[in-house]
Amino acid sequence: MVLVDSVTRAGGSVIAHRRSGEQPVGGATVAPTRSPADRATTRPRTGTPPRLAKFHVPEILFGPGSLSEAAHAAVRLGARRPLLVTDPGLCAAGWPTQLGAYLAEAGLVPTVWEGVTPNPKDHEIAAGHVVYREQGCDVIVALGGGSVIDAAKGIALLAGNGGLITDYEGVDRMALPIPPMVMVPSTSGTGADVSQFCIVTDTARNTKITILGRALVPDMSIVDPHLLTTMPDWLNAATGLDALTHGIEAYVSRAHNPLTDHHALQAIALVGEHLERTMDHPAEEAARTCMAQAALEAGLAFTNAILGAAHAMSHQVGGLLDLPHGVINGVLLPHVIRFNAEPDPHRFVPIAQALGLAGDIAPDSDAGAAEAAEWAAVEVRRLADELGVPKGLGEIGVTESDVSVLSAMTLADACLSTNPREADQADIETLFRAAL
Repeated sequence: MVLVDSVTRAGGSVIAHRRSGEQPVGGATVAPTRSPADRATTRPRTGTPPRLAKFHVPEILFGPGSLSEAAHAAVRLGARRPLLVTDPGLCAAGWPTQLGAYLAEAGLVPTVWEGVTPNPKDHEIAAGHVVYREQGCDVIVALGGGSVIDAAKGIALLAGNGGLITDYEGVDRMALPIPPMVMVPSTSGTGADVSQFCIVTDTARNTKITILGRALVPDMSIVDPHLLTTMPDWLNAATGLDALTHGIEAYVSRAHNPLTDHHALQAIALVGEHLERTMDHPAEEAARTCMAQAALEAGLAFTNAILGAAHAMSHQVGGLLDLPHGVINGVLLPHVIRFNAEPDPHRFVPIAQALGLAGDIAPDSDAGAAEAAEWAAVEVRRLADELGVPKGLGEIGVTESDVSVLSAMTLADACLSTNPREADQADIETLFRAAL
């Protein structure tokens, strides 16, 4: 963790950055600081009536050296001719060769398909589906980041249901079963390996579409932190910010529940504690393992609680400009935090505490909660600055003339439906302009 000596002024009061001691926060006396991971267990205000909670989750195997287990998982799922979906960068790093050897040792005949680019395109998924059919494949094994895993899900969807991938935009549009899926994530952020989401670029409209359905939850996720050591720094930063955004948006989502809250706060704390260290010490196994856990827990949270405005907006920018999703999130998230916290900031108090805000805030302190929400927004921007994220969307190619179209498309994104605050097109346009 980076310990910061500076302070931020919010609403005329001083909030200390990650330092223990006696500091006034929202009128409360501050006790010695607990670690962010401990503070992630902070409970929100009581009084909300209990409700039913549904929690989708695949079988998960987690730990260094677990890559070989993907072959055993494929065998258990009935594989004979698995399709191994990956990308050229992973092939250059040697991981698909290693996994292919494990699959062969298990008596399988894998077909390797590496035709995936960042922000997977509709035509790429169609091409992968052709390979799946021509080679007589039966189980899909994906080794890669979110783009590879989303492409693998898209191939599975077409293998079971046919048609075009764009036919399935929305919620639960697939009618027939899909092939079994084993996912091996190589980045620490997307959570796609445990989620019911599939995000695909619609090249005709230059936007990302969201496909959502419980059938897309993989059968098995195998998380081997060793794979994270070959990520380039930019990808480590981008996917780490994506995990942070997943945790924050899942925690404040309208669809959150006590099960998702736990995983969301743990993810936020782990990212705040370890992401910067993985940038400075990329080969350190302990930090990589913690970031792998952060990505996993964030994925478990958001696939069940869904997301919010930051993702709904980010999907449109990513579809327009084909840029790293996590970088766009890093630009947008502070603005979305402020927007969502304005009517009721209390839900952001545990988020700030998980990120390292020192001290306790009285449960009914509106001023303290508002300061905590502002602190969280500032801390997200500080982290983005440390990782080299641009200050605004204008630096990555978004212009004022894009705002209206991007905002209109955001309104149709499924992620916006669970944002904690209602947002119309004028609100989204204001957020985009603030982020320029």
